Amino acid sequence: MTAVAHRSEHDLLGDRDVPAEAYWGIHTLRARENFAISGTPIAACPHLIDALAAVKEAAALANEERGLLEPRKAAAIAAACREIREGKLHDQFVVDVIHGGAGTSTNMNANEVVANRALELLGHAKGQFEHLHPNRDVNLGQSTNDVYPTAVKIATVYAVRGLLKAMAVLQDAFAANAVQFRDVLKMGRTQLQDAVPMTLGQEFSAYALMLEEDRSRLSEAVELIHEIDLGATAISTGLNAPAGYAEAARRHLAVITGLVLVTAANLVEAIQDCGAFVQMSGVLKRIAVKLSKSCNDLRLLSSGPRAGLGEINLPPVQAGSSTMPGKVNPVIPEVVNQVAFEAAETGQLQLNAFEPVIWHSFSKSIMHLQRACLALAERCVRGDHGQHPGAAGGGGELDRPGHRPQPVHRLRGGHRHRHGGPRHRTRGRRTRPGQGPAACLRPRRAAVSRGSRGTRSGPGVT
Repeated sequence: MTAVAHRSEHDLLGDRDVPAEAYWGIHTLRARENFAISGTPIAACPHLIDALAAVKEAAALANEERGLLEPRKAAAIAAACREIREGKLHDQFVVDVIHGGAGTSTNMNANEVVANRALELLGHAKGQFEHLHPNRDVNLGQSTNDVYPTAVKIATVYAVRGLLKAMAVLQDAFAANAVQFRDVLKMGRTQLQDAVPMTLGQEFSAYALMLEEDRSRLSEAVELIHEIDLGATAISTGLNAPAGYAEAARRHLAVITGLVLVTAANLVEAIQDCGAFVQMSGVLKRIAVKLSKSCNDLRLLSSGPRAGLGEINLPPVQAGSSTMPGKVNPVIPEVVNQVAFEAAETGQLQLNAFEPVIWHSFSKSIMHLQRACLALAERCVRGDHGQHPGAAGGGGELDRPGHRPQPVHRLRGGHRHRHGGPRHRTRGRRTRPGQGPAACLRPRRAAVSRGSRGTRSGPGVT
């Protein structure tokens, strides 16, 4: 067996051997040993890594501008950060996403990776920190207290951008169905009981509008995330940060990220206040709850196909049972329900200084909601089939060019049956085309006016 080469590094606790090829160092090594919590490294959070690299680059440029960092060091640090933002060395960010120290281990992991890559660019070997140091140079004028919250906010903005785009895709899919089914009549329901007729298009237009409103609320909430505290350093004292550094760092960071960033008016308040995250959490919960409601409706409307509502056909994407042949389940709305339940839990967090777990929860919720919106749009809603004039079973027949499916009637026994001619017999009862309470096709006059005969559909029913 070939022995793994190591280099020796030192910290205040002593000396440790670090793999020679690793860009991380002794602080990261200790964090890996201490925090085997989630099993998920920060490498799984590319937005956070990109944000950390942006912060380190902005700090290096600000320090050079203020005469605190040699130009060659600043250039090497900036170049290393740009490589990281291009996707390189992400596998070197190995600290668990959940760890103690309010993000210190993540900050140190970033400092070490940037420093070692900058050393290589300067012609030195990894670990030769006498030429460029993770703390004295890469972390110059900074503290985890301001670096980590700033990076988390930038990463959140990046992640929300993706979610907003995914929600727009789903909104467009619902809106397209609203147009396609604008003339398809069906029965509206309250308390799961028949109410008054409506169109299937109206139903889908409501789902589209809910997404449009939630996108607006999400855009409003993310604006609060643009306030940063870079330059506050340790507990907002400004320790080791010279006059003018905070503004210079903010200015460079805004250019690097392309974001309109503002420095908090009161850094002492900003470093401990998680109000913006509370606001964002509430909006994510709102999106999750309403998205889950839409999926619950899709599952109900597609239930059956023989003994349920069966008003729409969802695309069959996989077999639904290992024991019941032909069964197809609404698995896409179901998985979106699960994502929504997870995201809604974000709203229950006791938000405080434990920012690593806040980010872990946020990033998961945002990413899962984004993927859920895309899956629902692409694997379900865009292929959603309204029963107009009606289709039974898996719904695949509606995809055939030129196919004109026959109307579906719901019979007394709860079974759907496709009539093949002007008259057919089922269970000894004769039915004609247009008969049966399939309100989504052509509601009978009697069905519309049931309330006049004293049924529950009369005036006053909600």
